[in-house]
Amino acid sequence: MVHNLHALGVFGEDERVLSARAHPAPTSDDRTAFERDRDRVVQARAFRRLAGKTQVFTSRASDHFRSRLTHTMEVAQVARHVASALNLNVDLTETLALVHDIGHPPFGHAGERALDDCLRHHGLRFDHNLHALRIVERFEQRYAGHRGLNLTLGTREGIIKHSRDYAALEHPELSEYFLGLRPPIEAQVIDLADEIAYLTADLDDGVESGLLEIGHVREHVDILRQSYLPVERAHPNAEEKYIFHDALQAMQKTLIMDLIHTTAANVERAGAKSLADIRALDHRVAIFSPQAETQRRQEKQYLYDTLYTCEALELEHTKAEEVITELFEFWVNYPEELPESYVDDVKTDGLARVVADYIAGMTDNFILLQYAEVRRRVRLGRVPFPEHR
Repeated sequence: MVHNLHALGVFGEDERVLSARAHPAPTSDDRTAFERDRDRVVQARAFRRLAGKTQVFTSRASDHFRSRLTHTMEVAQVARHVASALNLNVDLTETLALVHDIGHPPFGHAGERALDDCLRHHGLRFDHNLHALRIVERFEQRYAGHRGLNLTLGTREGIIKHSRDYAALEHPELSEYFLGLRPPIEAQVIDLADEIAYLTADLDDGVESGLLEIGHVREHVDILRQSYLPVERAHPNAEEKYIFHDALQAMQKTLIMDLIHTTAANVERAGAKSLADIRALDHRVAIFSPQAETQRRQEKQYLYDTLYTCEALELEHTKAEEVITELFEFWVNYPEELPESYVDDVKTDGLARVVADYIAGMTDNFILLQYAEVRRRVRLGRVPFPEHR
């Protein structure tokens, strides 16, 4: 079912405004501005590094588990489906899906928490959305005339606002991004596409890992059980793992369709006729229905209780926190050990922020190599522990 929300997507004059860039860029081919953004994101080094960053399981666990990159591709699949059904700007939606996790540090959410804890001691915070903006505006250097990827205003707004809204008084540096107003629906659907993708994938990887058992999932996750039973009836002689896989796909489709229909109904209920109307609302329109939201919360709590905080992963989380904390303290105490390319940024951004920027850009394997090297040098007495300086 296609919903007639064409006027509410980023098209026409809205697209022209949100296609603005900080620096002039060639427009000689037939790609839209947001298609060019998509291509710049995909070609970015930070995007490629997502292949080496943890989603739930580290890359050392198995080649079959999702990385942050494969998760991103799955989010893009879901987001394109939703955008197409709602007649939104698919190019902008796809670009936002592909860039939405580019600011994540190594070791998944455990790494993000550790880096945030380190920065708190210096009166700072780590926010992966704001870090993503720093990446695309400053750290990616591919062009002779400027730093950054020179992405459109619409893509940059979506990077920071797809999952939360920022207060103008707290973030005056973000004033150009329509703070106090809701983002376009294209940005709003990304957070829910992200939820749909990882709720499906994490059950899949959890069962594949042996940490979750299909029967236990069926017993405790209502939406999975409701999806599983029709598949089981249709294929009574199939292996359980194949029924489970089909059920996961059915569960994902249920959530996708719920998001599409609920978003369309919310727009109609609000009487919104334009992007300006969407921005002026005091709430987001892209949400799940109450029933689907209840099921989403139940599944997320189940994953938290049985997978994310299980002993095997908690050991990995503890190690991740140790690695990030020790390296952060090392470079804060020995800034001369940072790569030369980071030295100039210390003068403008402060040492703690620059160290966090350096760590956040690393893949899991690279940071472990750095950790091993620092520990080796300490062991050989070439560098003392920071607390002994």
